[in-house]
Amino acid sequence: MLEELRIQNFAIIDRLELNFASGFNVITGETGAGKSIIIDAVELLLGGKADSSFVRSGAEKAVVEGVFALDKPTGVLVQQLLEREDIEEGENADFLTLTREVRTNGRSAARVNGVSVSQEILREIGGLLVDVHGQSEHLSLLNPRSHIDLLDRYAELVEMRMALASLVERVYGTRREIGKLLEDEAALKRRADQLRREVEEIDMAALRPGEDEELRAERTRMGNSEQLATLTAEAYTLLYGGDDVGDQLSAVDQLMQVSVLMGKLANIDAEMKDDAEMADGISVQAEELALSLRRYADSVEFNPERIDEVEERLELISKLKRRYGVTIELVMEHADNARAELNNLDNSEVRLAELRVEEEKLLRHVGEIAERIGKVRSMIGQKMSERIVAELADLRMERARFEVSITRKEDPEGCYVDDKRYAFDTTGIDKVEFVMSANPGEPLRPVAKVASGGETARIMLALKRVLTQADQTPTLIFDEIDTGIGGRVGSVVGEKLWSLAANHQVMVVTHLAQLASYGDRHYHVRKTVKGDRTSTLVTPLEDENRVAELAEMLGTQGESGKLSAQGILAEAEEFKREQRQKRPTTKAKTVKAEQPRQEKLL
Repeated sequence: MLEELRIQNFAIIDRLELNFASGFNVITGETGAGKSIIIDAVELLLGGKADSSFVRSGAEKAVVEGVFALDKPTGVLVQQLLEREDIEEGENADFLTLTREVRTNGRSAARVNGVSVSQEILREIGGLLVDVHGQSEHLSLLNPRSHIDLLDRYAELVEMRMALASLVERVYGTRREIGKLLEDEAALKRRADQLRREVEEIDMAALRPGEDEELRAERTRMGNSEQLATLTAEAYTLLYGGDDVGDQLSAVDQLMQVSVLMGKLANIDAEMKDDAEMADGISVQAEELALSLRRYADSVEFNPERIDEVEERLELISKLKRRYGVTIELVMEHADNARAELNNLDNSEVRLAELRVEEEKLLRHVGEIAERIGKVRSMIGQKMSERIVAELADLRMERARFEVSITRKEDPEGCYVDDKRYAFDTTGIDKVEFVMSANPGEPLRPVAKVASGGETARIMLALKRVLTQADQTPTLIFDEIDTGIGGRVGSVVGEKLWSLAANHQVMVVTHLAQLASYGDRHYHVRKTVKGDRTSTLVTPLEDENRVAELAEMLGTQGESGKLSAQGILAEAEEFKREQRQKRPTTKAKTVKAEQPRQEKLL
């Protein structure tokens, strides 16, 4: 819900800070005092169109900021959107701060938790938080695309919808594969020829993982064969001697003599046994090293033909890696993938027949579930319509008609329902729209096109009352809901709005005292002139101040006006008390208004 609203330099508002409560909030005041300007500011905050005319004369920019407390369902939806847009949560995940600025040059800025976002993102987030009636872009119930979701939540069809959506996604996947197989035959043939060439080229190379590393090592050895032979011969001579060393003993012979001497020492002194064994091991290892060097020397050769073979092989491998992958393993994987795709192409007719059978089966299953969902929609839609008509009658629209229009469109490629085929999507085969006629003799038309002003507000109230469990928007704002109705109906509207506030935060701008008397919190808006500047003043009302405001709204003076105001307040409180008693298992949602604060010049 909207907890705090801060407005600065917006129209005739200089500076305004308001704290709203849960439950039913009413805003009253004289015409032109600035009540609707507050609603305009909220609409701007929620992503509405920016206009330089919003900026107060003499100021550089207008700023509107709102702090929203998030309930669990709304918090989940907001969190998903924030994660999608890579926006960090605030210090407290239970609250969200929206900010909107408009400058005199018409440029605007939007921020969520201090992070700059586009107007579209702000509008999307705002749509999760508030529905504003008036010149609003956030009125979700007047958006036909939302009607099917509202009806399905009201009819508790969400789980069946999810199962249906899963089936429909399988249909889409099957059709995508069929479409791929039905591509131009010449293109398929060209693709098959290309794949065969690639597989043949890679297979003919007979690659081995790591082969390129082995070949590079071999190339290095052969390129340095003369130096390797010289180094090996020198090392071998030092270990085992040679023709040019004369009577000098080789390193191996000397180490063997050391081993013999160490053995004699160990025979005399047992403490030298480990050292004797070490000397023996060293002499053996030296002899093995010498033999290994001799074998290596025999293997070192300079073979120009082999060098050419290695270079050619490495060039072939490099060419294949440039075409098919950066490593031999990836080149071989490419060949495997090409063989698999080639196999699918070679067997496309068989696969196509299998997919056709699968598609047919899925379409019949989709049609079966969609038809079951459609029957529930039709039945529940009728009951919902009856309830809404009853609500409209209470709101002085006794002759209004309302229906949930459910239509289907035949499609030769659609799902099967009995002997017909219908267009479908993840919601099923039904197109749902709320339609009504506000006056006798008028045809049923989309709700969004039926009425304006007070009629639309009352239609909204009726819809919200019936769909309150299905509609998850936390805050509802109604402007001009009392247009064209009198005090008696105003009391009925007040009762319904207060009842609606059990599950929503409700804010209403009203001129009717009977309606305002049902508010849990009452704000009074008036204009004040200081010097040559006009400003808006907002005051929370309570006790005698509230009675005085209601009396003025009733147009009565003196003691009789006061008694009349006290009477409608008492009537409203009695209604609230009775309703709370009817809900013993639900904690009464009462809101105690704060003590009136010192008036601020805003």
